[in-house]
Amino acid sequence: MSQSQHSKMGTRRFGRVNWMGIWTLCERECRRFLAIPTQTVLAPLVTAGLFLLIFSIAFGEGRGDVMGVSFITFLAPGLMAMSVIQNAFANTSSSLISAKVMGNIVDTLMPPLSGAELTIGYLVGGIGRGMMIAVVLMSALWLVLGISIAHPLAMLGFIVLGSAFMGALGLLAAMQAQKFDQMAALTNFVVTPLAFLSGTFYSVTALPAPLEAVTRVNPIFYAIDGMRWSVLGVSDSSPALAFGVLGLATAAVTFLTWLGFRSGYRLKP
Repeated sequence: MSQSQHSKMGTRRFGRVNWMGIWTLCERECRRFLAIPTQTVLAPLVTAGLFLLIFSIAFGEGRGDVMGVSFITFLAPGLMAMSVIQNAFANTSSSLISAKVMGNIVDTLMPPLSGAELTIGYLVGGIGRGMMIAVVLMSALWLVLGISIAHPLAMLGFIVLGSAFMGALGLLAAMQAQKFDQMAALTNFVVTPLAFLSGTFYSVTALPAPLEAVTRVNPIFYAIDGMRWSVLGVSDSSPALAFGVLGLATAAVTFLTWLGFRSGYRLKP
């Protein structure tokens, strides 16, 4: 085959987007969580409900208002945001680590999909699961507590960015891990503490100055605070700052994910 023919083949392979491949990967990732609704929908709903019930019993009417709203009203959007980002992380990380451990990662790497196309396919699954959780939990909050959305478009933006950030972080964690227990360690000792210590249960202004400064460096704080502002109209930080920080963090981890898929880092046999 001549050099010009090789050049034309390279153009066809790398110069065009494999829309069919992206669609197929997106569909596969969405079908994964749609196939197990008790785990992906019911479990987060029950968990959030238990948190609200426990805090209601523990504090009752004795807990004062936070940011001008009742404590339970303040807590509810934070729990929703935490559930959204944790499920986005779980969707991408479990998909990739399962493929690596069970040895069928080759089925994903062999098709003509670029690093960017692989990244998009996995992230769509994580974002889709996050949005589904948000719809279910927000509907429950409206029915039970009468909470409505103050800024719907902003909420959609924060859900997408927060889910994309945690979805990309999940892919990076799954690339690094080689076993399920390593993945569990990253989840339990890194991701969960970052989510719980990001203003879900309290206003960060109540923290000592050093802890507040550390919290404000955590991108997850801006995802939770931004979603709270979208629902209640109150927040610990500027919504524009939250959107900017979360957007930059999402771009950074997505870029690292693309590099990982492009190079096959800890993916190829």
